[in-house]
Amino acid sequence: MIPTPKKFKLVAGSGEGTTMLNAFDHALLAAGAGNLNLLKVSSILPPRAEYDPGLQIPPGSLVPTAFGTISSQKPGETIASAVAIGIPESDDSFGVIMEHSDTCSQEKIEEYIKNMVIEGFKTRKIALKEIKVRTTEHKVKKCGSTFAGVLLWY
Repeated sequence: MIPTPKKFKLVAGSGEGTTMLNAFDHALLAAGAGNLNLLKVSSILPPRAEYDPGLQIPPGSLVPTAFGTISSQKPGETIASAVAIGIPESDDSFGVIMEHSDTCSQEKIEEYIKNMVIEGFKTRKIALKEIKVRTTEHKVKKCGSTFAGVLLWY
């Protein structure tokens, strides 16, 4: 059985590279997740999970992560990624994580992702206490990438 994560951290970063994969790697490194093995998960924050902005995860760890990413090779294009977590009123309830990436500004994606969290809570009929958001944007030179994620840890 896989244990349920007890802590979480929001990260975001952008990067430029000579290839799409290198740009993505640079975005991961800028976010502080470049030396981890990310396991993509869907978007539920476990009950009583603790926000830890200084969370240190050992390199090479398998890390459950809800994330959004986008890469582009169109010079001058603006790309952005965002994650948001809705924290429930009740400590016994779970939270909702939303992630999104698009060709838009950081401001536009932040508004969009907050609305996604609000809708997710309304759909589940859970009282929302707080929204935490991390965003990033990048203006592409040759190959650019953005990444935003929620790292879940034990």
